[in-house]
Amino acid sequence: MNDHTELFSIGQLARRTGVPVRTVRFWSDMGIVAPTRRSAGGYRLYDLSAVSRLDLVRTLRELGLDLETVQRVLNRQGTVAEIAGAHADALDAEIRVLQLRRAVLRSIARRGSTTEEMRLMHKLARLSAQERQRVIDDFVDQTFAGLDPDMPGAHIAQMMRRMPAELPDDPTAEQVDAWVELAELVGDEEFRRRVRQMAVAGAEPGEQPQQYDHEPILEHGGGALAAGIAPESAEGRTALHRIISADTPAEERVRLADELERFTDRRVERYWQLIGAVNGLPPFPPSAAAFEWFIAALRAHR
Repeated sequence: MNDHTELFSIGQLARRTGVPVRTVRFWSDMGIVAPTRRSAGGYRLYDLSAVSRLDLVRTLRELGLDLETVQRVLNRQGTVAEIAGAHADALDAEIRVLQLRRAVLRSIARRGSTTEEMRLMHKLARLSAQERQRVIDDFVDQTFAGLDPDMPGAHIAQMMRRMPAELPDDPTAEQVDAWVELAELVGDEEFRRRVRQMAVAGAEPGEQPQQYDHEPILEHGGGALAAGIAPESAEGRTALHRIISADTPAEERVRLADELERFTDRRVERYWQLIGAVNGLPPFPPSAAAFEWFIAALRAHR
């Protein structure tokens, strides 16, 4: 019997291919590697094509394909290239999920998270990118419902909708932390009311904040804050008059303080910081505290 007609028992086939006898028998029972014929004693015999088929099955299984998919390839219901491409895409998605879960676990270990934080982080890790973005979209939809999109204050909603909350495939622990804080923030009813307040105020006629130079507020107000100067103190008055003229009328100071207070909120500023952190953008220096100091100084020195 030459090499082209040589037949192998299950044991011989297993030794030749390195596949366990039990596995060869199982795949044979499923019809994936069918015997060429049976011996006089009823034993299954396989030819060289079965060896090649068995090698292919083993390779596909080692790549993670299930037996149903392997059968489709062998039955030519899909090419190896097509199946491999689809499987690679599935593995990419699985890898992204695993990378995110790894980042969540590292964040939990680093933070010493509470049970509630762990629950929220686990929930966020299981969300798809589209579902995570939906968290932000729902916040924007509900917070700005009924507002005229052409009103000046609506630009806040437009900005919040345009900036995605997109975690990378392999996020850092800091990005996971930012996502958890962001999800908690947009779910807070008080925060939603405050953002809507700002948008409504900006939409009302005559309520749009006037244009003025922010730099003196950040420089002198922020500097006074950093130096521990109280807004109501004499030093606070000196710093204030570096920002506005000393002869600014009291009513103008009150009007300016009211206007700035309407559109200044540390939590809204924190929202944008968290969005930036999630998207891997460079951090920007906070400014709300400097504006709060300026507002307090305006009210103290009328």
